Amino acid sequence: MSKFVGFVLAAGLMALSGGTALNAEPHGGTLAVTMTNDPSANAIQVYDAGTHALIQQLSTGGKGGANGNARGVRQLGGEVVAVVNNGSNSVAVYRRHHNELRFDRLVTTTSAPVSIDFGNDHMYVAGATTVDSFVLHDHTVGWMDGTAPLTLASGAAPPNGSTAQVAVVDEHVLLVTLKTDPDPGTVDSVALDHGAVAGTMATAVSAPAGTLTPFGFAVYPDGTAVITLAHSNQDGLFRDGAFATTIAAGQMAPCWMTRVGKYLFTANTGSKTISRLIGTGSHIYVDATVAAPVTAGGAPADIDAGGGVLGVIDRGANQSHLSLFSYNEFGELLAAGNPIVLGQPNANGIAIVPRAEPR
Repeated sequence: MSKFVGFVLAAGLMALSGGTALNAEPHGGTLAVTMTNDPSANAIQVYDAGTHALIQQLSTGGKGGANGNARGVRQLGGEVVAVVNNGSNSVAVYRRHHNELRFDRLVTTTSAPVSIDFGNDHMYVAGATTVDSFVLHDHTVGWMDGTAPLTLASGAAPPNGSTAQVAVVDEHVLLVTLKTDPDPGTVDSVALDHGAVAGTMATAVSAPAGTLTPFGFAVYPDGTAVITLAHSNQDGLFRDGAFATTIAAGQMAPCWMTRVGKYLFTANTGSKTISRLIGTGSHIYVDATVAAPVTAGGAPADIDAGGGVLGVIDRGANQSHLSLFSYNEFGELLAAGNPIVLGQPNANGIAIVPRAEPR
Protein backbone atom coordinates (compact mmCIF):
# COMPACT_ATOMS: atom_id res chain seq x y z
CA MET A 1 0.00 0.00 0.00
CA SER A 2 1.42 3.43 -0.97
CA LYS A 3 2.19 6.01 1.69
CA PHE A 4 -0.46 8.37 0.34
CA VAL A 5 -3.16 5.66 0.28
CA GLY A 6 -2.27 4.87 3.87
CA PHE A 7 -2.46 8.56 4.69
CA VAL A 8 -5.96 8.84 3.18
CA LEU A 9 -7.18 5.69 4.95
CA ALA A 10 -5.84 6.96 8.26
CA ALA A 11 -7.67 10.25 7.76
CA GLY A 12 -10.89 8.38 6.98
CA LEU A 13 -10.62 6.16 10.05
CA MET A 14 -10.00 9.14 12.27
CA ALA A 15 -12.98 10.99 10.77
CA LEU A 16 -15.23 8.01 11.55
CA SER A 17 -14.05 8.05 15.16
CA GLY A 18 -14.70 11.78 15.50
CA GLY A 19 -11.14 13.01 15.00
CA THR A 20 -8.87 13.98 12.13
CA ALA A 21 -5.44 12.67 11.19
CA LEU A 22 -2.69 14.86 9.82
CA ASN A 23 0.93 14.17 9.35
CA ALA A 24 0.74 11.21 11.76
CA GLU A 25 -0.47 13.26 14.75
CA PRO A 26 -3.84 14.69 15.80
CA HIS A 27 -5.03 18.24 15.23
CA GLY A 28 -5.44 18.63 18.99
CA GLY A 29 -3.59 21.72 20.18
CA THR A 30 -3.42 23.33 16.72
CA LEU A 31 -5.35 26.60 16.41
CA ALA A 32 -6.43 28.60 13.38
CA VAL A 33 -6.62 32.35 13.99
CA THR A 34 -8.34 34.78 11.63
CA MET A 35 -9.03 38.52 11.78
CA THR A 36 -12.50 39.99 11.22
CA ASN A 37 -10.87 43.15 9.78
CA ASP A 38 -13.86 45.22 10.88
CA PRO A 39 -13.08 48.89 10.12
CA SER A 40 -14.76 50.05 13.35
CA ALA A 41 -14.00 47.31 15.88
CA ASN A 42 -11.45 44.74 14.76
CA ALA A 43 -11.32 41.28 16.38
CA ILE A 44 -9.76 37.86 16.04
CA GLN A 45 -11.55 34.53 15.83
CA VAL A 46 -9.78 31.47 17.25
CA TYR A 47 -10.79 28.03 15.95
CA ASP A 48 -9.80 24.54 16.96
CA ALA A 49 -8.22 23.18 13.76
CA GLY A 50 -9.38 19.64 14.55
CA THR A 51 -13.02 20.12 15.54
CA HIS A 52 -13.57 23.41 13.63
CA ALA A 53 -15.18 24.79 16.81
CA LEU A 54 -14.98 28.52 17.47
CA ILE A 55 -13.07 28.83 20.74
CA GLN A 56 -12.87 32.61 21.11
CA GLN A 57 -13.62 35.96 19.55
CA LEU A 58 -11.40 38.65 21.06
CA SER A 59 -11.13 42.38 20.43
CA THR A 60 -7.87 43.67 18.97
CA GLY A 61 -8.32 47.02 20.66
CA GLY A 62 -8.34 48.85 17.34
CA LYS A 63 -9.77 49.22 13.85
CA GLY A 64 -9.32 46.93 10.86
CA GLY A 65 -9.45 47.86 7.20
CA ALA A 66 -6.38 46.13 5.73
CA ASN A 67 -6.73 45.05 2.11
CA GLY A 68 -4.47 43.60 -0.58
CA ASN A 69 -1.96 42.44 2.03
CA ALA A 70 -0.37 39.22 3.27
CA ARG A 71 0.48 38.08 6.80
CA GLY A 72 -1.79 40.51 8.58
CA VAL A 73 -1.95 37.78 11.24
CA ARG A 74 1.31 36.08 12.22
CA GLN A 75 2.33 33.60 14.91
CA LEU A 76 5.61 32.73 16.59
CA GLY A 77 6.49 29.31 17.98
CA GLY A 78 2.92 28.42 18.88
CA GLU A 79 3.07 30.96 21.73
CA VAL A 80 2.56 34.46 20.29
CA VAL A 81 0.03 35.81 17.78
CA ALA A 82 0.20 39.36 16.38
CA VAL A 83 -2.55 41.10 14.38
CA VAL A 84 -2.58 44.38 12.44
CA ASN A 85 -5.00 47.18 13.31
CA ASN A 86 -4.70 48.93 9.98
CA GLY A 87 -7.11 51.73 10.88
CA SER A 88 -5.47 52.46 14.25
CA ASN A 89 -1.72 52.33 13.49
CA SER A 90 -1.24 49.55 16.01
CA VAL A 91 -0.53 45.83 16.33
CA ALA A 92 -2.34 43.68 18.90
CA VAL A 93 -0.21 40.98 20.53
CA TYR A 94 -1.60 37.87 22.24
CA ARG A 95 0.02 35.13 24.31
CA ARG A 96 -1.20 31.55 24.22
CA HIS A 97 -2.45 29.89 27.38
CA HIS A 98 -3.30 26.24 26.79
CA ASN A 99 -5.83 26.28 23.93
CA GLU A 100 -6.78 29.93 24.26
CA LEU A 101 -5.22 33.29 23.50
CA ARG A 102 -4.92 36.11 26.01
CA PHE A 103 -4.49 39.73 25.02
CA ASP A 104 -1.02 40.92 25.96
CA ARG A 105 -0.45 44.44 24.61
CA LEU A 106 -0.81 46.99 21.83
CA VAL A 107 2.24 48.45 20.10
CA THR A 108 2.07 51.59 17.97
CA THR A 109 3.45 51.64 14.42
CA THR A 110 4.74 54.57 12.36
CA SER A 111 2.28 53.99 9.49
CA ALA A 112 -0.89 51.97 8.95
CA PRO A 113 0.27 48.34 9.44
CA VAL A 114 -0.46 45.59 6.90
CA SER A 115 2.05 42.74 7.41
CA ILE A 116 4.03 41.12 10.24
CA ASP A 117 6.98 38.75 10.54
CA PHE A 118 9.21 37.45 13.33
CA GLY A 119 12.94 36.72 13.35
CA ASN A 120 16.28 37.80 14.79
CA ASP A 121 14.64 38.27 18.22
CA HIS A 122 12.42 40.95 16.71
CA MET A 123 8.91 41.53 15.40
CA TYR A 124 8.81 43.40 12.07
CA VAL A 125 5.81 45.36 10.84
CA ALA A 126 5.45 46.73 7.32
CA GLY A 127 3.03 49.61 6.99
CA ALA A 128 1.76 51.88 4.27
CA THR A 129 4.99 53.91 4.06
CA THR A 130 7.41 52.49 6.66
CA VAL A 131 8.74 49.30 8.20
CA ASP A 132 9.34 49.05 11.97
CA SER A 133 11.21 46.66 14.25
CA PHE A 134 10.29 45.79 17.83
CA VAL A 135 12.49 44.04 20.37
CA LEU A 136 11.40 40.51 21.23
CA HIS A 137 12.59 38.96 24.49
CA ASP A 138 11.42 35.57 25.74
CA HIS A 139 8.50 35.76 23.26
CA THR A 140 7.44 39.13 24.70
CA VAL A 141 7.20 42.08 22.31
CA GLY A 142 8.88 45.21 23.65
CA TRP A 143 9.77 48.65 22.41
CA MET A 144 10.34 49.86 18.85
CA ASP A 145 14.07 49.99 18.14
CA GLY A 146 14.14 50.89 14.45
CA THR A 147 12.15 52.27 11.53
CA ALA A 148 12.84 53.05 7.89
CA PRO A 149 10.88 54.55 4.99
CA LEU A 150 9.74 52.34 2.13
CA THR A 151 10.41 53.44 -1.42
CA LEU A 152 9.48 52.46 -4.94
CA ALA A 153 12.07 51.60 -7.57
CA SER A 154 11.29 54.99 -9.14
CA GLY A 155 12.37 56.72 -5.93
CA ALA A 156 8.84 57.83 -5.05
CA ALA A 157 7.08 57.07 -1.79
CA PRO A 158 4.67 54.11 -2.05
CA PRO A 159 1.04 55.10 -2.53
CA ASN A 160 -1.53 53.92 0.00
CA GLY A 161 -2.47 50.29 -0.53
CA SER A 162 0.73 49.23 -2.28
CA THR A 163 2.50 47.47 0.62
CA ALA A 164 1.91 43.73 0.45
CA GLN A 165 4.19 41.68 2.74
CA VAL A 166 7.28 41.76 4.94
CA ALA A 167 9.52 38.75 5.68
CA VAL A 168 12.94 38.06 7.16
CA VAL A 169 15.69 36.88 4.80
CA ASP A 170 18.49 36.59 7.36
CA GLU A 171 20.12 38.58 10.18
CA HIS A 172 21.03 41.36 7.77
CA VAL A 173 18.01 41.88 5.48
CA LEU A 174 14.22 42.12 5.37
CA LEU A 175 12.20 42.11 2.17
CA VAL A 176 9.01 44.13 1.62
CA THR A 177 6.92 43.78 -1.54
CA LEU A 178 5.19 46.81 -3.06
CA LYS A 179 2.59 46.52 -5.83
CA THR A 180 2.06 49.55 -8.08
CA ASP A 181 0.19 48.63 -11.27
CA PRO A 182 0.65 49.55 -14.10
CA ASP A 183 4.33 49.76 -13.08
CA PRO A 184 5.92 46.33 -12.50
CA GLY A 185 6.19 46.89 -8.73
CA THR A 186 9.07 46.89 -6.27
CA VAL A 187 10.88 44.68 -3.78
CA ASP A 188 12.54 46.68 -0.99
CA SER A 189 15.62 45.21 0.71
CA VAL A 190 15.72 46.72 4.21
CA ALA A 191 19.00 46.66 6.12
CA LEU A 192 19.14 45.34 9.69
CA ASP A 193 21.64 46.16 12.44
CA HIS A 194 21.72 43.50 15.17
CA GLY A 195 18.13 42.66 14.27
CA ALA A 196 16.85 46.25 14.35
CA VAL A 197 15.78 48.10 11.21
CA ALA A 198 18.84 50.22 10.53
CA GLY A 199 16.94 53.33 9.48
CA THR A 200 18.64 53.76 6.12
CA MET A 201 16.71 54.02 2.87
CA ALA A 202 15.74 50.63 1.49
CA THR A 203 17.35 49.29 -1.67
CA ALA A 204 14.46 49.23 -4.14
CA VAL A 205 14.49 46.61 -6.90
CA SER A 206 11.97 46.70 -9.74
CA ALA A 207 10.05 43.59 -10.65
CA PRO A 208 11.30 42.21 -13.99
CA ALA A 209 10.13 43.80 -17.23
CA GLY A 210 6.96 42.13 -18.46
CA THR A 211 5.79 41.19 -14.96
CA LEU A 212 3.34 42.82 -12.56
CA THR A 213 2.68 42.99 -8.85
CA PRO A 214 5.19 41.35 -6.49
CA PHE A 215 2.91 40.18 -3.69
CA GLY A 216 3.16 37.20 -1.35
CA PHE A 217 6.40 35.33 -0.86
CA ALA A 218 8.25 32.74 1.18
CA VAL A 219 11.93 32.54 2.08
CA TYR A 220 14.09 29.42 2.11
CA PRO A 221 16.78 28.95 4.78
CA ASP A 222 19.44 29.70 2.13
CA GLY A 223 18.04 33.23 1.74
CA THR A 224 16.34 32.76 -1.63
CA ALA A 225 12.77 34.03 -1.84
CA VAL A 226 10.03 32.93 -4.21
CA ILE A 227 7.65 35.83 -4.87
CA THR A 228 4.27 35.74 -6.59
CA LEU A 229 3.89 38.20 -9.48
CA ALA A 230 0.15 38.27 -9.12
CA HIS A 231 -1.18 40.31 -12.00
CA SER A 232 0.99 38.70 -14.68
CA ASN A 233 0.30 35.14 -13.44
CA GLN A 234 3.97 34.44 -12.71
CA ASP A 235 6.32 33.55 -9.88
CA GLY A 236 9.81 34.99 -9.46
CA LEU A 237 12.98 33.82 -7.72
CA PHE A 238 14.68 36.61 -5.76
CA ARG A 239 18.28 36.02 -4.69
CA ASP A 240 21.17 38.25 -3.56
CA GLY A 241 19.12 41.41 -4.01
CA ALA A 242 17.84 40.71 -7.54
CA PHE A 243 15.37 38.61 -9.48
CA ALA A 244 17.16 35.56 -10.88
CA THR A 245 14.34 34.03 -12.90
CA THR A 246 10.58 34.02 -13.45
CA ILE A 247 8.16 31.31 -14.56
CA ALA A 248 4.53 31.08 -15.64
CA ALA A 249 2.40 30.06 -12.66
CA GLY A 250 -0.14 28.15 -14.72
CA GLN A 251 -2.98 29.64 -12.66
CA MET A 252 -4.69 33.03 -12.50
CA ALA A 253 -3.56 35.62 -9.96
CA PRO A 254 -1.21 33.74 -7.63
CA CYS A 255 -1.19 36.10 -4.65
CA TRP A 256 -0.39 34.54 -1.27
CA MET A 257 2.28 31.99 -0.39
CA THR A 258 3.39 29.81 2.51
CA ARG A 259 6.26 27.32 2.83
CA VAL A 260 6.30 23.82 4.31
CA GLY A 261 9.84 22.43 4.14
CA LYS A 262 10.84 22.39 0.47
CA TYR A 263 7.26 22.93 -0.73
CA LEU A 264 5.67 26.29 -1.47
CA PHE A 265 1.89 26.67 -1.64
CA THR A 266 0.25 29.59 -3.43
CA ALA A 267 -3.37 30.70 -3.12
CA ASN A 268 -4.54 31.68 -6.60
CA THR A 269 -7.28 34.28 -6.40
CA GLY A 270 -8.38 34.17 -10.03
CA SER A 271 -8.40 30.37 -10.33
CA LYS A 272 -9.68 29.64 -6.79
CA THR A 273 -7.02 26.98 -6.37
CA ILE A 274 -3.88 26.14 -4.40
CA SER A 275 -0.68 25.35 -6.33
CA ARG A 276 2.44 23.56 -5.06
CA LEU A 277 5.91 24.79 -6.10
CA ILE A 278 9.51 23.92 -5.34
CA GLY A 279 12.29 26.50 -5.44
CA THR A 280 16.04 26.05 -5.69
CA GLY A 281 18.87 28.56 -5.75
CA SER A 282 18.40 29.00 -9.49
CA HIS A 283 14.98 27.71 -10.53
CA ILE A 284 11.30 27.44 -9.62
CA TYR A 285 9.32 24.33 -10.52
CA VAL A 286 5.53 23.96 -10.54
CA ASP A 287 5.15 20.63 -8.76
CA ALA A 288 1.34 20.63 -8.93
CA THR A 289 -0.58 23.29 -10.84
CA VAL A 290 -3.65 22.43 -8.75
CA ALA A 291 -2.69 20.84 -5.44
CA ALA A 292 -6.26 21.43 -4.23
CA PRO A 293 -9.30 23.48 -5.23
CA VAL A 294 -10.79 26.09 -2.93
CA THR A 295 -14.40 24.92 -2.90
CA ALA A 296 -16.12 27.37 -0.55
CA GLY A 297 -17.04 29.66 -3.44
CA GLY A 298 -15.10 32.83 -2.69
CA ALA A 299 -11.73 34.02 -3.94
CA PRO A 300 -8.71 33.08 -1.79
CA ALA A 301 -7.47 35.92 0.41
CA ASP A 302 -4.57 34.51 2.48
CA ILE A 303 -2.80 31.23 3.30
CA ASP A 304 -0.67 29.78 6.11
CA ALA A 305 0.56 26.37 7.21
CA GLY A 306 2.13 24.69 10.21
CA GLY A 307 1.89 21.60 12.39
CA GLY A 308 0.46 19.50 9.56
CA VAL A 309 -2.38 21.95 8.83
CA LEU A 310 -2.77 24.34 5.91
CA GLY A 311 -5.45 27.05 6.05
CA VAL A 312 -6.87 29.29 3.33
CA ILE A 313 -9.23 32.25 3.75
CA ASP A 314 -11.64 33.06 0.92
CA ARG A 315 -14.13 35.89 0.42
CA GLY A 316 -17.15 36.39 -1.80
CA ALA A 317 -20.88 37.21 -1.80
CA ASN A 318 -20.52 39.18 1.47
CA GLN A 319 -19.16 36.13 3.33
CA SER A 320 -15.78 34.69 4.30
CA HIS A 321 -14.72 31.07 4.80
CA LEU A 322 -11.78 29.20 6.26
CA SER A 323 -10.78 25.98 4.50
CA LEU A 324 -8.43 23.61 6.32
CA PHE A 325 -6.28 20.89 4.78
CA SER A 326 -3.86 18.32 6.12
CA TYR A 327 -0.59 17.66 4.31
CA ASN A 328 1.87 14.80 4.27
CA GLU A 329 5.62 14.61 3.66
CA PHE A 330 5.07 14.84 -0.09
CA GLY A 331 3.13 18.08 0.16
CA GLU A 332 -0.11 16.32 -0.81
CA LEU A 333 -3.20 18.11 0.50
CA LEU A 334 -6.36 16.52 1.87
CA ALA A 335 -9.41 18.62 2.79
CA ALA A 336 -10.11 18.39 6.52
CA GLY A 337 -13.88 18.64 6.66
CA ASN A 338 -16.10 21.32 5.18
CA PRO A 339 -15.08 24.98 5.01
CA ILE A 340 -15.83 27.02 8.13
CA VAL A 341 -18.29 29.89 7.62
CA LEU A 342 -16.68 32.83 9.43
CA GLY A 343 -19.74 35.10 9.51
CA GLN A 344 -17.62 38.07 8.38
CA PRO A 345 -17.69 39.77 4.97
CA ASN A 346 -14.01 40.76 4.83
CA ALA A 347 -12.00 38.39 7.03
CA ASN A 348 -8.31 38.99 6.45
CA GLY A 349 -5.33 36.94 7.53
CA ILE A 350 -4.82 33.40 8.76
CA ALA A 351 -2.26 32.05 11.20
CA ILE A 352 -2.01 28.34 11.90
CA VAL A 353 -0.76 28.07 15.49
CA PRO A 354 0.66 24.63 16.27
CA ARG A 355 1.40 23.35 19.73
CA ALA A 356 4.13 25.37 21.35
CA GLU A 357 7.52 23.69 21.13
CA PRO A 358 9.29 23.04 24.47
CA ARG A 359 11.90 25.71 25.18
